[in-house]
Amino acid sequence: MWRRGRVCFWVELTPPCFLLRRHDDLKEMLDSNKDSLKLEAMKRIVAMIARGKNASDLFPAVVKNVACKNIEVKKLVYVYLVRYAEEQQDLALLSISTFQRGLKDPNQLIRASALRVLSSIRVTIIVPIMMLAIKEAASDMSPYVRKTAAHAIPKLYSLDPEQKDQLIEVIEKLLADKTTLVAGSVVMAFEEVCPERIDLIHKNYRKLCNLLIDVEEWGQVVIINMLTRYARTQFLNPNINVSDGPNTDRRDSFKSSLKAESFRKPYVMDPDHRLLLRNTKPLLQSRNAAVVMAVAQLYFHLAPKAEVGVIAKALVRLLRSHSEVQYVVLQNVATMTIKRRGMFEPYLKSFYIRSTDPTQIKILKLEVLTNLANETNISTILREFQTYIKSMDKDFVAATIQAIGRCATNIGEVRDTCLNGLVQLLSNRDELVVAESVVVIKKLLQMQPEKHSDIIKHMAKLTDNIQVPMARASILWLIGEYCEHVPKIAPDVLRKMAKSFTNEEDIVKLQIINLAAKLYLTNSKQTKLLTQYVLNLAKYDQNYDIRDRARFIRQLIVPTEKSGALSKYAKKLFLALKPAPVLESPFKDRDHFQLGSLSHLLNAKAGGYQELPDWPEAAPDPSVRNVEVKESVRAVGTVTYRDTAALRALRGPRKTEGESDSASGSESGSGSEESGSGSESEESEEGSDSEEEEEDEEEKKKKKKKETKKPVQESEREHIKSRLVPVRLRPFPGGTSRPPPPLSPSALLGLTAVSLPSQTIAPSSALKNYELLHRITGEGLSVEYCFSRQPFSPDANMVAVQMQFTNSATADTKNLHIEDAKLQSGMRVKEFPEIELLPAGETATAVMGIDFCDSTQAANFQLCTHTRKFFVSIQPPVGELMRSVFLTENEFKKEQGELMGMNEITEKLTLDAKCRNEHAIVQRVTAAANLSRVPCGSDRECRFAGRTVTSGSLVLVTVATGEDGSAQLTVNCEKMVIGTMLVKDILLALTQ
Repeated sequence: MWRRGRVCFWVELTPPCFLLRRHDDLKEMLDSNKDSLKLEAMKRIVAMIARGKNASDLFPAVVKNVACKNIEVKKLVYVYLVRYAEEQQDLALLSISTFQRGLKDPNQLIRASALRVLSSIRVTIIVPIMMLAIKEAASDMSPYVRKTAAHAIPKLYSLDPEQKDQLIEVIEKLLADKTTLVAGSVVMAFEEVCPERIDLIHKNYRKLCNLLIDVEEWGQVVIINMLTRYARTQFLNPNINVSDGPNTDRRDSFKSSLKAESFRKPYVMDPDHRLLLRNTKPLLQSRNAAVVMAVAQLYFHLAPKAEVGVIAKALVRLLRSHSEVQYVVLQNVATMTIKRRGMFEPYLKSFYIRSTDPTQIKILKLEVLTNLANETNISTILREFQTYIKSMDKDFVAATIQAIGRCATNIGEVRDTCLNGLVQLLSNRDELVVAESVVVIKKLLQMQPEKHSDIIKHMAKLTDNIQVPMARASILWLIGEYCEHVPKIAPDVLRKMAKSFTNEEDIVKLQIINLAAKLYLTNSKQTKLLTQYVLNLAKYDQNYDIRDRARFIRQLIVPTEKSGALSKYAKKLFLALKPAPVLESPFKDRDHFQLGSLSHLLNAKAGGYQELPDWPEAAPDPSVRNVEVKESVRAVGTVTYRDTAALRALRGPRKTEGESDSASGSESGSGSEESGSGSESEESEEGSDSEEEEEDEEEKKKKKKKETKKPVQESEREHIKSRLVPVRLRPFPGGTSRPPPPLSPSALLGLTAVSLPSQTIAPSSALKNYELLHRITGEGLSVEYCFSRQPFSPDANMVAVQMQFTNSATADTKNLHIEDAKLQSGMRVKEFPEIELLPAGETATAVMGIDFCDSTQAANFQLCTHTRKFFVSIQPPVGELMRSVFLTENEFKKEQGELMGMNEITEKLTLDAKCRNEHAIVQRVTAAANLSRVPCGSDRECRFAGRTVTSGSLVLVTVATGEDGSAQLTVNCEKMVIGTMLVKDILLALTQ
């Protein structure tokens, strides 16, 4: 409404009609009976939300479709409800029964979405329902649903903290989960709900360390931060003896009895402490800046001083490649350089300032350069500072001058040089440069004023030209403090200041009063009248602080009858020796905050911050982290497979049918316990006749298939088959009704090249079968894959992946192919030929090639049919990124000698009871990695060699065994990331 004269105008503001019409159209589409219209409407609504537009008025229309049978519509409805369930709680509660039904849906995405919506309704009345849903989801078969349950735990805790005890039980259960998808989420829930329950981490500590490299990046950051605090409570300080020497402070009668303890005991690092450092080190190569920063702070707070240097290169790399995180990285580097200066000195030039850097980045780089300054590099750093002073950025120039002052304070050899340089800046045309120089010179002169009286005189002459209040006040304080060094100039300065007293700033007036008082006490003949004049002017000043100061000083320095006893000590009060100021870094005391945290950034404790614990004086009991390991089942990621015990269990009942399989039993991949503990001569004969035995084994297997009276289940038969067939001729594992495709000529040539001396051939081991697409998710189509370890003929740098497609649906599947591959930098995919038709109930195989670029990063792509597209991914174990190569014993020793030091990893272990003979060791190592056996003259040593598929980097493995079952594993690898992951897999193979 507005008024014009006596007439009022009313204007009603309404939204444009097309907006109303658009929302009406969406409501009509959501109310229709066609799923296609509902799907289109939901896509448009979710797009509106993604653009930040408000779509809350559509909540009633959307929530009615929560029970829609179309899976795509239901997914989008749940996405919408997660966004608005908290705002529209009453309407969301009306559909709570539908959400509960969604928790039982066959589709894991629907189950997870239903739990996510349920936990987003912030109403205390449904807390019991939420608790029951979280408990059920924590036991779900899908790791994605279990991950969602972990995310829901902090939401329920914030809604009702009284549920903490029950939630801790769920957290304890999820912490025992062996899948990498759940690990990061449950640790985050642990940190939110019960960070003080450190006992929950004990039995899961080693598992978290081993899974860390395969967890998603967000989870890696959460787990590393948690393990940093855990390690500070469970392990001793590795640097406790670094700078400690003999105990020379004890001079009492107990000196003789404590003489043996005057040196500390040598520090021995806990193996679990070393496990954490070793498993986090490869993550310094991560492309995610947060992960690198997390590892860097872990090493800074936990690693021995001699090993912390490895993080310097990674942090410098972050500065160069991630400009958006420079501020946080430099904050942490500035803190590190105070105590660990040496590790960044080789990278001094990386902290030189560029003209394009923002001011806050420039100031932080100045801080780092100042912390790194020493007698060796100070000349170079000062030349850089001289260039920075010419910058147009005034704040940066002021910070540079302060940095010069700090360098002069810390390094006495360059103090005179810095002072002379700062004095030259006093003639600069820029008042800010002059003012900052005066302030810094004042601090430096306090250290040796008697040697620099000329500089004090020079500064006294600048009082006529310098107008910046802080600079004028600093000059006056300096002249008053050292007036005895300039007895002729000081009274004249006071005379000039008295003339302009009324026009000066308050800070300058206070220093004029102080100067007058000091000159009155040291040279009253010349300055008595001037002092009285200044005090009279100050007596009537508008500022009460100046008036009070003048009255106080008059009573103190001018003795009268009313003066108290304090006036006798006027000289001691005004002319007392004052300690020189200490120019310190603002980052000096920040290291007590955990690096990378908000509290460290602000230099103040933020809400929710958990203090970094102090090191314990005595090491806690390490046995709390011991966990019983089941020998029958091994878990790697999300794929579980059984040991040879399962094979013997399956073979047992078949012997009762009158079959004589003693010969085949001695030739099986695992072998019986008797054969495993047989004489060395028998093992050597078996190795020399391996090729003939493989052929005999094939013939015996064919006879067995004809003689078997009772059929064996398909899965059992294929499991046994995969264990017994030699490497070079084994078919694709799994329930397949078709034989695998014949090997190409190039593959046969590659196999022939490997089959040189019989003792260098790797023993047969079962190929592991991985699930790519489940039949429920794939609507009847299931896909499994394995790494065939055969050369991929189109491209030698690719890993051959053999895929098996099974159509369990009632309809035919057509046009099976791959689209839209989303790969990490450097990775490539060679697609398999399109499968035009896969009839119902039939199975087909195909081979594709993937260049993983020597990385265990997953290859993501879409598996497409004529009707659907499925998002799938293939992630290789590190052992499948290699190809076996033949080396002689001399060649092996030569190559191993060149890969020592940083390229060598050594671990001590205790072999599994079933793995204490050469045959079992060879089988397990070659099953874990595609390596070939290398001849060795020692009976107590097994050697293996291979090269990575993409780069051809050499990988050498040595297993040296002892008589008591102990062993030493040594891996020499040109790529340390590959070597670290390979050590973990081989250790797992030999100890379980």
